[in-house]
Amino acid sequence: MDEKQREISRLVAKAGQMLLQHGAESSLVSDVSRRLGIAVGADDVEVSLSASSLVITTVINEHCMTTTRRAPDRGINMRAVTEIQRICIMSEKGLLDRHDATEKLEKVSPERYNRWLVVVMIGLSCASFSRLAGGDWAVFLVTFIASALGMIVRQEIGHRNFNPLLNFGVTAFVTTLISSQAVIYYHIGNTPFLAMASSVLMLVPGFPLINAVADMVKGYVNMGTARWTFATLLTLATSIGIVGAMNLVGAWGWLNG
Repeated sequence: MDEKQREISRLVAKAGQMLLQHGAESSLVSDVSRRLGIAVGADDVEVSLSASSLVITTVINEHCMTTTRRAPDRGINMRAVTEIQRICIMSEKGLLDRHDATEKLEKVSPERYNRWLVVVMIGLSCASFSRLAGGDWAVFLVTFIASALGMIVRQEIGHRNFNPLLNFGVTAFVTTLISSQAVIYYHIGNTPFLAMASSVLMLVPGFPLINAVADMVKGYVNMGTARWTFATLLTLATSIGIVGAMNLVGAWGWLNG
């Protein structure tokens, strides 16, 4: 019985850890972990979450077993979250036992889009915002170039596992430097300052902020507060990068627009 409970505890802890690492909201992490544990043989599962770790307790025949896992951030990836939910549902339907579920969980891979596709789409999305704000096609082109190059910088820093705050700050600095050239030297387009404002929109931490609010509304106040604080720090790092670049080149973009 101890070995069975140990296997279940490891399975549940691994699933919860991966969900937390890849951006799932707290209620989903807790719910899926509990359902998966019960589906593969536990009587009950209790889950306690913090910003960078989780504690799992499984109960079988009134015998408790507790395990703790660190959950360092691995980046938002809804494919991994969806795959884990699918494993949970299949286990509930009796299609997987604990061994099968463990095997499938080990095969879950957070696959990502091609990096150049991401660069192009980020460039187009930021450029589209500049058009919606009233910029002409010249502003659209400048915004596309600045945001695409900024995204390449962000990817390169991310691949080297630097602190996300440093990543956001440097990316904002470089992106603003590039987009500010339209204001300083060439006065490209009808409203070149829009390029400076639109090109850094890729750094808005929307997903962490949404998860933070969702967590607090659903009763996970500590998790929500932690995520909100981290999103605020990302915003602060971005702001420092933008202001630093503006101060360096003497172009204050939309602040003077």
